[in-house]
Amino acid sequence: MAPKSSLKIAVIGAGSEQFSAGIISDVLLSDALSGGELNLALMDVKADRLAAPQRYAQTAAAHLHRHANVITTTALSEAVADADYVVTAIEVKRYLYWAQDFHIPRKYGFPQIYGENGGPGGLFHALRNFGPMLEIAHTMERLCPDAWLINYTNPEAKLVQAISSLTKIKSIGMCHGVFMGIDQLSRLLEIPAEEIDVVACGLNHFAWYQQIRRKRTGEDLYPLLRERERQANWLAAWDELALSRILFRTFGLWPYPGTNHSGEYLRWSSEFMACTNMQYFYDPVAENPWETMEPPTFVYDLGGKPAETPLFDPDASKQLYPAFEKRTMSVEAGVFPSGEEAVLILDAFAGGGRRPIATVNVPNRGTIPDLPDDMVVEVPAIADTDGLHLPSLPPLPTGITTMLQLQGNINRILVEAYAERSRRKLLQALLIDPTVSTYANAVALIDEMFTRQQPLLPEMDW
Repeated sequence: MAPKSSLKIAVIGAGSEQFSAGIISDVLLSDALSGGELNLALMDVKADRLAAPQRYAQTAAAHLHRHANVITTTALSEAVADADYVVTAIEVKRYLYWAQDFHIPRKYGFPQIYGENGGPGGLFHALRNFGPMLEIAHTMERLCPDAWLINYTNPEAKLVQAISSLTKIKSIGMCHGVFMGIDQLSRLLEIPAEEIDVVACGLNHFAWYQQIRRKRTGEDLYPLLRERERQANWLAAWDELALSRILFRTFGLWPYPGTNHSGEYLRWSSEFMACTNMQYFYDPVAENPWETMEPPTFVYDLGGKPAETPLFDPDASKQLYPAFEKRTMSVEAGVFPSGEEAVLILDAFAGGGRRPIATVNVPNRGTIPDLPDDMVVEVPAIADTDGLHLPSLPPLPTGITTMLQLQGNINRILVEAYAERSRRKLLQALLIDPTVSTYANAVALIDEMFTRQQPLLPEMDW
């Protein structure tokens, strides 16, 4: 495809300052995307949240001497009409519903951790986001059918599976988990992250490094990793690394991004997460978050703030995801890249050059042997003006492939359950999940979740 002199990029969920600041910065730093006429549409369902990102976009454009027409809207159709690219990151009452995704399955004896992407919690998280994400995709089918949809909303694999199965829109899911894993490798190997080259693949938040090499020499770093992992103190970064180390020893490849995410897909993972009972903690005698709609305390792991919180810290009940620092919407310190790869893909599509992308979430199409072609997987790619190109990778070890096949089938059944509005088919997906142990409790879980989350879940019948 030939580069265009005028582009329109729609950012859906732009009211999230952390998300939109990074996307806006990356777009404005790209010559291919903003060297000509750029139309930037910032959309959110809450109009009062759009003033800050609009102001940031206009100020950053002026700072970089870019010509950008920035509009804000609460109307999806206005945002995506004639767009070349649509970037999404949406969520409603994020931590409150994630807390329900965590607590309610555990109430019925299903020992999942975290509850964002895998396990019973991941199924309901997906069902809440299927509707709005498919609305975006169907609106694109009408108003910009050739546009690419680049998605950051979780659960990534399940949402891209739904979009690729139920619409004709070209969609790519993005995640920075691969870089979280490279940081772990850097610490274990004591080699700077920028000197480590990887080939990563699998399922989003349950993926593996097929290759780990030193960029400069091509040296295979797996032998050194095996040696260093055996020497490492078991208690160091326990909540982040202990499960990964056991998976590495058992299956032979290093997984990423870490226990909270990889562990969601495994029944036995909680023994390698010391803070499981701290996640979304509340006192049921004194607090009733499902009635007050006040999110419980959010603790991601034992690293950082939970261990350092003073006894009378006024923010002690407002723990934030420790892997991220809040990005301010200011250009005083300059406009700098986010470190994410979504806009690198758009830059390549728009003529910015052929770019290697560490991972994308797309239908497999033979990339990973022994996994279904239509299963959404996380794989490396090359982006250029002709689109996205996927490599042919060697097979993963049989044990890993078996776990991935199961999760792919769960995702496929979940999409069918949504399309057919069938709780019975949802029950199928739940009963084959490794964390689910009883039929009666699986049925009860479905009924309670539909009661608790009724405003955001689709109508589904038995």
